[in-house]
Amino acid sequence: MAYTTIAKPTDHFNTITYTGTGSSNARTGVGHQPDLVWIKNREATDSHILADSTSGVTKYVSSDANTAETTDVNSVTAFGADGFTVGSMVNVNTNTEEFVAWCWKANGGTTSSNTSGSITSTVQANTTAGFSIVSYTGTGSAGTVGHGLGAVPKVVITKSRSNGAQWAVFHGGTEITSDPATDYYRLSTTAGATDSAEYWNDTMPTSTVFSLGADTTNGEANYSSWTYVAYCFTPIQGYSHFGTYWGSDNSADGPMVYCGFRPRFIIVKRSDGAESWLMQDTERSKIAKDASAGISGNPVEQKLIAEATTVENSGSGDCDFYSTGFKPRDTDGIHNWTDYKYIYMAFAEMPVVGTNGTIALAR
Repeated sequence: MAYTTIAKPTDHFNTITYTGTGSSNARTGVGHQPDLVWIKNREATDSHILADSTSGVTKYVSSDANTAETTDVNSVTAFGADGFTVGSMVNVNTNTEEFVAWCWKANGGTTSSNTSGSITSTVQANTTAGFSIVSYTGTGSAGTVGHGLGAVPKVVITKSRSNGAQWAVFHGGTEITSDPATDYYRLSTTAGATDSAEYWNDTMPTSTVFSLGADTTNGEANYSSWTYVAYCFTPIQGYSHFGTYWGSDNSADGPMVYCGFRPRFIIVKRSDGAESWLMQDTERSKIAKDASAGISGNPVEQKLIAEATTVENSGSGDCDFYSTGFKPRDTDGIHNWTDYKYIYMAFAEMPVVGTNGTIALAR
């Protein structure tokens, strides 16, 4: 059974839903001061909004777009002790419409210079929860960037802030590919893993740095003089897990994916072909899109996709969330098809075993 140093996952990550008001709207109940807030309107085809405390309030990037960082004074206007405040921007606060926000804690907005790599970075890190926000300026030449985690990151997600370019994703799952450092994904497209040394220089991250290739064409990780953000994650037992699995036999009885906790939030992506980035959580099962009571428990049906503005739907992609992991319950290429390969990110609602050795209650 898993053992964790994090007894209460909401101290570091949480999902909340809320109803828009069309005017300044302070949201609480997150359980911590968030440093990365990812918001999606569940009812409208508005872009995803990702705002972080390193870049600062009113600035955001979108997972479904390749545009540069945008400033909007009515987007995320404050990061509070137990939540955040949004202005009147429709993507985050349309009156009477329903929203979801996924929230991670880094270091309360406090950053430091990191010279561990050949490229100096600005880092705010939460080493307890294995998450850091890294900003740096590209050089166009192969180099390394310090991430501040003190452990090897399993996932690195980069985006140019200064210029328009696609997102780039490193996922260190070795179960479905022998050398993940040769591959990249694009969060803003459905494409599967693609081989290119231009992204991670065919070099795995270390406990101090991640590597970048000589980016002279795409601008997705290291173009000369462009500025970037990187969201870095290392697994923490009982709190977060970043792994891989194979789809099973075109069956609605999909594979059991062990995480060591009941997930609060998962992102799943097919690795060996084009499929959407599936996003599911336990909170949207409780509150329906019309703000009425939803269906709490399994299966989790509500889904959003990271690379598109699509509204939430409950069609294909059903999934059961158990006390030890998750299990796809649909025959669908997005998360379960015969011999398809998948990567995933998962964050905990409740660990199997707490810091005191007490076994959590099954759900």
